[in-house]
Amino acid sequence: MTLPAAPMPLVEQETVAPPPPGAGYRLADRALRVAGGIVSAAGGVLAAVLGLVLAPVRVDGHLVGVSVPVTIAAAIVLSWFAYVTVGRTWALALPALPWFALMAMGAVRTAEGDLLLTGDNWVGLAMITAGAMTFAVMAFRRIVSSPQRGHHG
Repeated sequence: MTLPAAPMPLVEQETVAPPPPGAGYRLADRALRVAGGIVSAAGGVLAAVLGLVLAPVRVDGHLVGVSVPVTIAAAIVLSWFAYVTVGRTWALALPALPWFALMAMGAVRTAEGDLLLTGDNWVGLAMITAGAMTFAVMAFRRIVSSPQRGHHG
């Protein structure tokens, strides 16, 4: 048994391209990208503060290193969020730069003698290394996976 074929038009139908986005759309898009960048930078600050607060956590007198996985997870999520919301490869620096700045400030003794990351705290060193490497790997992966280097950067 053969089913009848669906009727097909003899003249090829023309597809109409959607109109280009208007000024309102472009303004809203830009505002959302700027907001995403601000949230990404604020997230970098929050991740650094959280890591610095968790670095000296001890259980039964021993450092447990909980700040290391927290820092790695935060760097992955913030790098992804920065790229997705801003839409540019350079946006991965938005959470990384304040994170690095706060890590550097945490490793320098204040005039009063306070120090957040001491030299005998292996967790602080591991956190800085893991965070720096995670931000670097996320940026490297984004640069390598970009279809056109100049398009998103």
